[in-house]
Amino acid sequence: QVQLVESGGGLVQAGGSLRLSCAASGRTFSNTAMGWFRQAPGKEREFVAAISWGGSITYHADSVKGRFTISRDNARNTVYLQMNNLKPEDTAVYYCAAGHAARTTTDEYDYWGQGTQVTVSS
Repeated sequence: QVQLVESGGGLVQAGGSLRLSCAASGRTFSNTAMGWFRQAPGKEREFVAAISWGGSITYHADSVKGRFTISRDNARNTVYLQMNNLKPEDTAVYYCAAGHAARTTTDEYDYWGQGTQVTVSS
């Protein structure tokens, strides 16, 4: 079992920045791939970013490439999502997820956090 708790969401103006954190407990974090997904009202949950267990492999959705960066600190059992130059269309609930490998689809992940709201005003 892995427990995931996201934090760092909030309200920010367009062009601003936020850093999301996801603290993990339970299974050995350093052996676990992590991902960030988001879900806007009325839309399906979509992939944002993923990182391998060692941190050497990362993926970012085209919509966030160049603005968002995923990283992890295995000593702190935490994965981060640095979000810069935020846009109103980034408004969503952001979820972190844990799985066996860094993948871009929701069905590849076994554990999910409860999410943190990010709202970007124009």
